[in-house]
Amino acid sequence: MAFTSNSDDGPSKNRKRHSPSEAYSKASGYCAYQERSHKEVRNKLYGYGLYQSEVEELLTQLISEGFLNEERFAKAFAGGKFRMNKWGKNKIVHALQTHGVTPTCIQRGLREIDQSSYNQVLRDLLEKKISRLDEPNIYRTRQKAGQFAIGKGYEADLVWATLKEILK
Repeated sequence: MAFTSNSDDGPSKNRKRHSPSEAYSKASGYCAYQERSHKEVRNKLYGYGLYQSEVEELLTQLISEGFLNEERFAKAFAGGKFRMNKWGKNKIVHALQTHGVTPTCIQRGLREIDQSSYNQVLRDLLEKKISRLDEPNIYRTRQKAGQFAIGKGYEADLVWATLKEILK
């Protein structure tokens, strides 16, 4: 018995080519559902089989009509990743850069994170990690907890200073 897939994940040559008006309708709904980066929407439009000129025209239209806003995306992304995933600023910046967000919008997005909340979340993460480590050597405990927080995107100097306070 042959396996056939009805999935929409096949090569783009097998996908239906949408008209620019159909693509606009789909893209506006895609943007209205949640904040999107220009890169995400551009990729979605290319997935609809549009040509570069059509994609750029639709992007301009989506921006002018308020469906797409890079600064709004950066603020929502930074705030959400910090609150929900407990990401540090370094990881947020890197993720925004991969979305093609401008440095100015990245900085505006990072302003959504309250510094006292940021410090408290880091402290809570480190305390929780330390309590879960079954390590008798305090230096190894410090190293493992520090690497964990740095891996979550927190700044190394802030991590080590916070660990110094916790483990005194």
